[in-house]
Amino acid sequence: MSLIYSSRRYKTEHNWRSEFKRLEGAYAPSTMRAYYTDIEIYTQWCAQTERTPFPGSVDTVCAFLVDQGPEFTPSTVRRRVYAIRKVHQLLCLPDPTHDEDINLTFRRIRRSKASRPRQAKGMTKNYLDQFLAVQPDTPWGLRNKAMLSLGYDLLARRSELVALTVNDVEFLCDGTLRVLIRRSKTDPEGYGRVAFTSKRTGQLMTDWLDWRSQDFQPLFNPIYHGHVVDRHLSDTSVKHLIKSAAKGAGLDPCEANDFSGHSMRVGAAQDLLKAGHDTAAIMRAGGWKSINVLTRYLENAECNVWL
Repeated sequence: MSLIYSSRRYKTEHNWRSEFKRLEGAYAPSTMRAYYTDIEIYTQWCAQTERTPFPGSVDTVCAFLVDQGPEFTPSTVRRRVYAIRKVHQLLCLPDPTHDEDINLTFRRIRRSKASRPRQAKGMTKNYLDQFLAVQPDTPWGLRNKAMLSLGYDLLARRSELVALTVNDVEFLCDGTLRVLIRRSKTDPEGYGRVAFTSKRTGQLMTDWLDWRSQDFQPLFNPIYHGHVVDRHLSDTSVKHLIKSAAKGAGLDPCEANDFSGHSMRVGAAQDLLKAGHDTAAIMRAGGWKSINVLTRYLENAECNVWL
């Protein structure tokens, strides 16, 4: 084996992580975490089946997708194809993922699992009121109330909510807030969108920032032993907050489990529809680019519009 071949083999089999670092800043952190997980699973599967991951053959990638298909959703399987493609591109290797057999394998997986996407339960205003009421009279409760109310008013994704800084929020003379969401999943270039809040949210934000007092840039911080930590919360903390609030409100465990980090966005959109706003206005308010996604969010609200 030549030294050149040996060196390249080491790079392709052992150094994909360092190559992945080139993607940082070009993709959302959540996408990067998912890609890392996908390639870990792929390389471990290749090791177990004694196959070469990089460069991967069409047969290897097809076999991997067939193995993943029964356990995971088509969207997860598709993302793993994208991750495998990206590594081959970064390593300047022949890319097997554009072969028609890959496309056909994925289509078979998708057709075999034809089902409607699972929709998060909407945190409508009625639920929001319940979730706010059960928050404790503590610094954690002050922060959580502000997060829930602001997330609902902004129709925010959880990643958008935790990324906010104090510079993105302007207190208006009527007690409401003007908030700049600088970047989102559908706005990677960072053109941003502006949204406004209720007076209740303005007061809850005032309560939280008055207690926090210190001049930290992140709008929502972790609290450790009663002290604020100068960093952003993780986006998973939003999901945990909503689920714990649902349980704390005494909802049936099955119902509480239907809430997710998307519930603020879903519930606010449903309330806007029931209030008489058209889909174009709701899309502008929530920063949606696809009416298909919004339509799924609004389905459960439509049955109540005409009552």
